[in-house]
Amino acid sequence: MNIVLHQPEIPANTGNIGRTCVATGTVLHLIEPLGFRIGEKELKRAGMDYWKDLDVRRYMNFEEFLEKNPNAKIWMATTKAKQVYSDVKFGPDDYIMFGKESAGIPEEILVDYEDSCIRIPMLDQIRSLNLSNSVAIVLYEALRQQNYESMQLAGELHRLHWKE
Repeated sequence: MNIVLHQPEIPANTGNIGRTCVATGTVLHLIEPLGFRIGEKELKRAGMDYWKDLDVRRYMNFEEFLEKNPNAKIWMATTKAKQVYSDVKFGPDDYIMFGKESAGIPEEILVDYEDSCIRIPMLDQIRSLNLSNSVAIVLYEALRQQNYESMQLAGELHRLHWKE
């Protein structure tokens, strides 16, 4: 899977998303401009020591992203979508794109992706969910549809053992 962040602004969100990507074997694509420097301590603190293990790719703009990923199936996560994320069929190599915290994905981009725009249901009174939470919600649905391929599905206790 691939997560795409279009002009993210808050380093802690991107750090959290990076950690989620490492935990799931997902590639993180960052489209500039970024609202922070990659080396900021908030970014690394949120991603903890996992940032070094992250497959992260940067692009100067959306056009460069498209040029370097010409056959990408891109799902656009937006509160403006007509379909719910859990109603679509994600493929194992799909890209799920999220916009910046203050404004989302620009409508100039969304208009060309109407059929692949998806939303997370929520009450009318709220504008949107936190970006890192939104990424986790949609990514884990996509991974569930792939039967969590190559992921650990059972855990063990550290000091004791589960009862048979």
